[in-house]
Amino acid sequence: MTYLFTPTPTVSVPVLGSPARFPVHRIYCVGRNYEEHAKEMGFTGREPPFFFLKPTDALIVVDAGVTGHMPYPSLTHNLHHEIELVVAIGVGGKNIKAADAFQHIFGYAVGLDMTRRDLQNEMKKQGRPWCIGKAFDASAPIGPITPADQAGDITQAELFVQVNGVDRQRSTIAKLIWNIAETIEHLSAAWELQPGDLIYTGTPEGVGAVVSGDTMTGGVTGLTPIVVTLT
Repeated sequence: MTYLFTPTPTVSVPVLGSPARFPVHRIYCVGRNYEEHAKEMGFTGREPPFFFLKPTDALIVVDAGVTGHMPYPSLTHNLHHEIELVVAIGVGGKNIKAADAFQHIFGYAVGLDMTRRDLQNEMKKQGRPWCIGKAFDASAPIGPITPADQAGDITQAELFVQVNGVDRQRSTIAKLIWNIAETIEHLSAAWELQPGDLIYTGTPEGVGAVVSGDTMTGGVTGLTPIVVTLT
């Protein structure tokens, strides 16, 4: 087959303890999936889950023990960090029941859903899609994937992010409004999940601005932490 230009290489994420990498198909993100974060965004209650997507090439893949570098994005003056558990799908499916959801999970990783908050808020005011606030270049740092059977009880894990060594966000996966299995059930009713899909499951309270020169360190109990410096 002949192409007009060289195709973009497949985006992939390292797998802990394996030479094989996880090829990424799509990146799904869950909005307002922790109650206290929903409140700080001006919402309350257990609303039906909603989703948005990021392009696969928005990933900044950060290897274990390495500091990743994220360029401060254009157009914004209010870039926010959002620490998240990322679920890596290994077995696809549609209309997956919550009771069966964990059979479809390959593993887990630590991720950051970076947000141009000022642009997102402006789009919300205008009633327009806010892809410009979420789906920009380099907006999805991610660490190595830990296979599910090596991750421990992820449903009770703690997650956190520190900026320059100071806590900004700290909570537990148990506080998800829609837990991992429920999220997969709802998501697979709208899209047929494929091996290689990543699900950013939502962020707890404490989101805030970061500036060039800041270093973000994020972690989830049982997983490889992620370190990213804004340049």
